[in-house]
Amino acid sequence: MTVVGAGNVGATCAQVLALRDYADVVVVDIKEGLPQGKALDINQMAPVLGYEPNVVGTNGYEETAGSEVVVITAGLPRQPGMSRDDLVSTNEKIVKSVTEEAIQHSPDAVLIVVSNPLDAMCHVAKNVSAWPKERVFGMAGILDTARFSTFIAWETGSSAKDVTAMVLGGHGDQMVPVVSATTVGGVPLTKLVPQDRIDAMVERTAKGGGELVNLLGTSAWYAPGAAAAQLVDAIVLDEKRLLPCTAYLEGEYGISDLYMGVPVKLGAAGIEEIVQLDLSDEEQGQLRTSAEAVREVVGVLTT
Repeated sequence: MTVVGAGNVGATCAQVLALRDYADVVVVDIKEGLPQGKALDINQMAPVLGYEPNVVGTNGYEETAGSEVVVITAGLPRQPGMSRDDLVSTNEKIVKSVTEEAIQHSPDAVLIVVSNPLDAMCHVAKNVSAWPKERVFGMAGILDTARFSTFIAWETGSSAKDVTAMVLGGHGDQMVPVVSATTVGGVPLTKLVPQDRIDAMVERTAKGGGELVNLLGTSAWYAPGAAAAQLVDAIVLDEKRLLPCTAYLEGEYGISDLYMGVPVKLGAAGIEEIVQLDLSDEEQGQLRTSAEAVREVVGVLTT
């Protein structure tokens, strides 16, 4: 499998996948020495942690030929004060270029987009590849859900393993944490936490990326890299996992011709089913607002 982009997110994704111990990983980046160095470092960690996969770093795409999955993390990260929308024109060119290279060498792959602004970059990858929507989608919901779950575990003093949550919508400030479907050990969140605290966690989740940019001076990478790797697991191992992904909607949730975060069933063929939750009227309204915000960003694209 291939990870395009040897920056923090791409390298973390490659590292987590190597630890999974089921597939060799190729890391591609235009910067000479960077993917080779990251790959060498990950390979030298193998004797310590006991995994076998070989990680290859390269500046070309020949070594990626025949990949089952291609994860696209290439692009500029957000800087402090920069909105996701500011990234559109620059990252559109980058994602267009790497998609063209990737599909040429791995025509049967599944494409996972991680580059920001995520929803818009999914449209770029789909338009450039002309692949079916089942094989081109984005990683966002898993990351947003993980952030929401973290805050819930802290707030309730519970294990994060017992939190079941779902975050839908665009990957930005208009994302929609589905409180009605959120439980801790099977108990509804609304029975455990007062509404004002839930509202605060929802707010922090929606602005989670910005919070990290302000702290780090750049985008997060540990959780995003691991989230992308979870999607690869579901595909390569044909796990049939129910996970939130940025999928192309054609009428589901009342939204058409747009990439949005929704729950999907993920297996070897990519997205095997889009699952429609029963949302409250308020959540449905929030999803529509989120869709309008995503459509605005997508409208900036030239592709």
